[in-house]
Amino acid sequence: MTKRSVRQVLQGRPTSDGGGVRLTRLISPEQGLDPFLLLDEFDSDAADDYLAGFPAHPHRGFETVTYMLDGHMLHEDHLGNRGELKPGGVQWMTAGRGIVHSEMPQQVAGRMRGFQLWINLPAVDKMKPAAYQDLEPELIPRVAVSGGEVGVVAGQFVAADGGIVAGPISGGATQPLYLDVALAAGAALEVATPPGHTVLAYVFEGEVTMDGRTLTKGTLALLNEGDTLALLGTERATRVLVIGGRPLGEPVVHYGPFVMNTADEIRQAVRDFQSGRLTA
Repeated sequence: MTKRSVRQVLQGRPTSDGGGVRLTRLISPEQGLDPFLLLDEFDSDAADDYLAGFPAHPHRGFETVTYMLDGHMLHEDHLGNRGELKPGGVQWMTAGRGIVHSEMPQQVAGRMRGFQLWINLPAVDKMKPAAYQDLEPELIPRVAVSGGEVGVVAGQFVAADGGIVAGPISGGATQPLYLDVALAAGAALEVATPPGHTVLAYVFEGEVTMDGRTLTKGTLALLNEGDTLALLGTERATRVLVIGGRPLGEPVVHYGPFVMNTADEIRQAVRDFQSGRLTA
């Protein structure tokens, strides 16, 4: 087995999106982390940072994964889907040829914390019908490990006894892996990662050692090729997102809420939205 080493360490940048929600943008489309396009973290207990929410807006050509840690958001879209996103829950939306949706806070005080990930779709799937999955917290397996716990949102986690725990999302062109790893101080864990996948590890609580490097809260590591990731807790407990996906190897053209393969396809998406044909 080959352990993944750290290729690059990235730091997020503060930004805002939607109606003015304050975010930390950890990756963006121009970085070329195929198949990942964007990863945002939102975390605030100041209502003014999130109350404006994300009013109705369109998407085409990719998938969004929203994982809530604290707070309460409501998803609604033009297909009639309505989902209550609460702590521990996940919303997995496939924009396909087009969807118009909103994500609005259902609280006026308290902490709002979570992540949104954008995953590219291959050209063959970019114009397929939109779809939506609302995953309640009890649908996300939580696996006890020595000194911690692993939440399996997508893909599989291989336990120490060889047992395989599958998340509610699997397959597809990118074969995504999405794990929430919590470790006590000093605990160690090896995480199996599919060979050939782009793999990221984001430390969002405490600190952890990877490849001999201590990575603190707010640090995103892009990992080299391999089939395992070794995590070692320091004197502080830690929580790490481990995210992986099979690269598509296709050209990416991004414009706002649209991600396609060519500039002509982007122009068509804009025309379709302006004329009301995006979701037709």
